[in-house]
Amino acid sequence: MSLKARITDDMKTAMKARATERLGTIRLLLAALKQKEVDERVELTDTDIITIIDKMLKQRRDSVTQYTAANRADLADRETAEMVVLSEYLPQALTEAEIDALIDQAIADTGAAGMQEMGKVMAVLKPQMAGRADMAAVSGRIKARLA
Repeated sequence: MSLKARITDDMKTAMKARATERLGTIRLLLAALKQKEVDERVELTDTDIITIIDKMLKQRRDSVTQYTAANRADLADRETAEMVVLSEYLPQALTEAEIDALIDQAIADTGAAGMQEMGKVMAVLKPQMAGRADMAAVSGRIKARLA
């Protein structure tokens, strides 16, 4: 079953269960997917969907940080709840050891020797780690290795 079909089935289940918060989040996700399909006139693959979900999660993390700083716990809680629902559609997260192994492999493949070649390493890693690791944290690890 494709990821889009799974999301649609989950929407129907949430409608039947009258889970309004979950339903709202799934509808937001489906709207984002539909918008991308209409804008680019393409059929989204599972990889494209994971990229969109990853972007939505990053937006929510940023919002939680801002809401927490503004003492708006109610809004931060809503964003956190949306993050939980969106995270269900991502593949299993990579372990620290797996991330380190992929970074080492990418550095070896690209022959990167310094910080100026970090973009090459990130270009290799981004497709492999999409939705499976926090790319900001991965970037920090790459910087430490190349420095």
